[in-house]
Amino acid sequence: RSSWLLLAPLLTPPVPVITAPPCSLCPEGAHRFQWIRNLVPEFGISSSHVKVLSSPAEFYELLKVQIKAAKQRVVMASLYLGTGLLEQELVYCLEETLEKSLQAKDSPDLRVSILLDYTRGSRGRKNSRTMLIPLLQRFPEQVRVSLFHTPNLRGLLRLLIPERFNETIGLQHIKVYLFDDNVILSGANLSDLYFTNRQDRYVLLRDSPEIADFFTELVDAIGDVSLQLQQDDTVQMMEGMVHPYQGDKVAYCEIANRRIMEVINSARTRQELLHAKTFHSSQTGSSLLSQQGSQASGSLKPEPDTWIYPLIQMKPFGIQIDEMVTETLLTEAERDARIYLTTGYFNLTQAYMDLILGTRAEYRILLASPEVNGFFGAKGVAGAIPAAYVYIEHQFYSEVCYLQQQERVQVQEYSRAGWTFHAKGLWLYLAGSDLPCLTLIGSPNFGYRSVHRDLEAQVAIVTENKALQQQLHQEQEQLYLCSGVVSTSTFEQPNRYVKLWVKLVTPLIKNFF
Repeated sequence: RSSWLLLAPLLTPPVPVITAPPCSLCPEGAHRFQWIRNLVPEFGISSSHVKVLSSPAEFYELLKVQIKAAKQRVVMASLYLGTGLLEQELVYCLEETLEKSLQAKDSPDLRVSILLDYTRGSRGRKNSRTMLIPLLQRFPEQVRVSLFHTPNLRGLLRLLIPERFNETIGLQHIKVYLFDDNVILSGANLSDLYFTNRQDRYVLLRDSPEIADFFTELVDAIGDVSLQLQQDDTVQMMEGMVHPYQGDKVAYCEIANRRIMEVINSARTRQELLHAKTFHSSQTGSSLLSQQGSQASGSLKPEPDTWIYPLIQMKPFGIQIDEMVTETLLTEAERDARIYLTTGYFNLTQAYMDLILGTRAEYRILLASPEVNGFFGAKGVAGAIPAAYVYIEHQFYSEVCYLQQQERVQVQEYSRAGWTFHAKGLWLYLAGSDLPCLTLIGSPNFGYRSVHRDLEAQVAIVTENKALQQQLHQEQEQLYLCSGVVSTSTFEQPNRYVKLWVKLVTPLIKNFF
């Protein structure tokens, strides 16, 4: 059974691409996930270039170090930039680096591109926009701030829905932080909680120019169809671009689809050509090396043992790559394989739920207990959101019990005093293996919003290297150590009481959070 055939009915209209020739260097089955490269570019790298981070503080310090060291580009995509002292420190780092770039005789060409969500980034009088305007004013030729506005928030809906609630319609949710050729993929936003006591996941891909180029082009493409922040805090579209909520919606979405798929397909073509070129040059490589001597051989890149696949999900634009790949991974997982799946907001799509309950692999699902949910203690209606998640979790667990799947599908709750939980992704352990060979890491939560409403991106990291597999395993263990297994008695505890109105409303609003 071919994984690729499973995807055929889901594919968007075909785009002409160059197909890689059969290659004995990487025969089919060298690793069983090569089918993903039929959809997206495949980046082969050395595992020594991958570092898994574990804490918010480590993430924050790395951001500052990378900003200060950047020479050519800083590209940051996030939901929003916070307004506290830690976020201000990041802005100061950017300002300092831009100033150095201007003064440097040899490299005054540093470019800073920041992509945020329009509604979240505009919330309140002091917001992401006011934090970044000084940079725009001081370095107008070097700094670009793009604010994505969903095309689904328009007309009367846009006028009537108040601030904060308007964010439920759709967001720019991608989190990627890129400095020259170093890329950080994460689910964390640029806010003080994510730098201190909100647990997330983070991976650094060092010295990876092709991957950095891809995400630069992706952020540029989304930026091109976004509102551009001006020095006077107004916004405007690029000349000739259809407006996301004032212009024709179908035309806007078609342009966005074309622009983003162009990035994906051109990168895929480049990587296929590079793969073919590497293979053909290796045919004569040994004889060339003997002629060129040890100096040339010392400059060669190590053989890749790790593969990175960027997975993009933008349903408003008709792009569903992440959904296709995730569903196929869940479908293809064999008996006795183990999948550790984690999300800060447990609200799986029906398709994901059916696959988990109807397939053969073992599942360990980690989610936030009510006390570490990001909405715990919030004012107004938002304060009831943790209870809504408890209700959704209880319904899922009841279905697991009804199907007598408690041994195969285990639910665990993350709990840690003084912390909140925002980690998302999965780790796949093949049958008989104690270490994972694949992880998904990035912004999606596996819920309705991630699949249908927001702009999302994550990467599949596939590795044959034991040391990197060990890093990923330790990351998983560290998160799951702070958890307890859910049982029927869990929902009998007083803090799990869900009011009747929450039970009645949750089915109506669950697609919005």
